[in-house]
Amino acid sequence: MKYILSIFSMLSILLVSCGDRSAVVSRGDDTGHPHEEHEKNTVATLTAEQAKAIDLQLGAIEHKELTATIKANGMLRVPNNNKGNATALYGGVVKTLNVEIGKNVKKGQLVATIENPQFIQLQEEYLTIENRIVLAEQEMQRQTALSEGNAGAKKNLQAAVTELNTLRTRQASLQQQLELMGIPPATVSNTHLRRALAVRSPISGTVSNVFARIGSYVDAATPVAEIVDNGSLHLDLQVFERDLPKMKIGQVIHFTLTNNPANEYDAEIYSIGSSFESESKTVAVHCNVTGNKTGLIDGMNITGIVSLDKSTTPAVPNEAIVEADGKYYVFIQTETPAEAGSDHHEDEHDHRHEPVKTGKDGLASFEKIEVVKGVSDMGYTAVTFVKDVLPDTRIVTKGAFFINARLNSSDGHAH
Repeated sequence: MKYILSIFSMLSILLVSCGDRSAVVSRGDDTGHPHEEHEKNTVATLTAEQAKAIDLQLGAIEHKELTATIKANGMLRVPNNNKGNATALYGGVVKTLNVEIGKNVKKGQLVATIENPQFIQLQEEYLTIENRIVLAEQEMQRQTALSEGNAGAKKNLQAAVTELNTLRTRQASLQQQLELMGIPPATVSNTHLRRALAVRSPISGTVSNVFARIGSYVDAATPVAEIVDNGSLHLDLQVFERDLPKMKIGQVIHFTLTNNPANEYDAEIYSIGSSFESESKTVAVHCNVTGNKTGLIDGMNITGIVSLDKSTTPAVPNEAIVEADGKYYVFIQTETPAEAGSDHHEDEHDHRHEPVKTGKDGLASFEKIEVVKGVSDMGYTAVTFVKDVLPDTRIVTKGAFFINARLNSSDGHAH
């Protein structure tokens, strides 16, 4: 109901605010009176305010590979060697949490800190071992001197040597543990004992999940956060057996997100699977995602089109086509004085969303051009223009329905 009201509202703006700008073309006689037969109007004129009210948008005539294609579903994935868990090697309670889902992190960046009294005890033991080693070394030297003077038993010397070696082994073990905890052994002293350990990111990427919270207990089996390098995204396309012989390495894939088909992305086949999936009876075709990867995340479902050849056809967005009297049309913007005398800079990356240019009189004109529809896919329809148009012609990609409604309301006999 809201959509219907919105349409009526926009039509009211077009019809009421510019009733004096009717573009009706009628044939009259010498007396100024129109004949009963008249030409249907093919040009609509809008003001800048009207174009803005209906969110009118222009775009280029694109060339798409729609004629020889195969449609398949798939999923975006990141290889396991491009995923990582930020994990604490030693158990403890989370003191600080410095990341959230969607945040970009660098390798080695601090993710969280954890606390545990055992950390202090380990450093305390390391300092105690150092002192015991000093005493053990002195005892060994004394027993060596006694043994050389035949004043001491050899078993006492052997016991002193064994004790010293045991302490040195324990010291080496504690050093390794401290380094794994991120504590340089040389910094440990009676006045400098660290109570918290840092949990750092193992790779650079985007935080895809956070499992811990402030005050929760984590250990080596409980990751604090998951980090994914989405720059290594690839596409697993599920292709049925009948289409498998048509798949070749190097073929281009155009795909859109299943839940957001507005944007189109590209990929290229680099590997074809050799076994069927368990339930779907399809074979996985692996593709590298190329070009823009903005908004793509591991696990997203996609709809893909496999191009079987390099042939392209002129195509326009489905929304650009209107139907009238059993025929199909698009609207092209005719040249305005302002455009003819000014530099026109277009967006090299997106030809579907361009502002409407108006002339010096503040008006923009759009001509209704007949087209023949072809196949439709990925939000586009192949078209053949009944009359020739220039390659750089700008068509109405959004708002064609409202322009056509205004044009129809202007048809009729002049009075």
